[in-house]
Amino acid sequence: MATDTEVYHSPYINTLRSAAWWLYLFHAVCFLLTLGLLSFIPLILDYLGRPKAANTFVYTHYTWQIRSFWWYLIWGGVGWIFYFTLLGIPIAMLVWVLAWVWYAYRLIKGFLYLNDNIPMPYPEN
Repeated sequence: MATDTEVYHSPYINTLRSAAWWLYLFHAVCFLLTLGLLSFIPLILDYLGRPKAANTFVYTHYTWQIRSFWWYLIWGGVGWIFYFTLLGIPIAMLVWVLAWVWYAYRLIKGFLYLNDNIPMPYPEN
């Protein structure tokens, strides 16, 4: 029976981890340089790579990245809704700042967990 160390350091898992690591990096670069406008590129790669990681802890990292992107996009849209109301501009700025901080937190947490071979919290449904 394989130990956890052997499973986490198999060539297949290492390849999946490496791909997820690069996708975290691509998300972070897109996030920092374009505020996430180009994050759809690593998002597509997340969707393409996630099935290959099925039944591994890396699968949760792909899902974490995908959900982080969509929630960031939703909160950005909420900010735009507030922005187009005269009194809502300060609220829009607050929503955008909070969304930015939250997305940065999610990317950093995912990066750290992946480096430690820890699966991300993953709701079953």
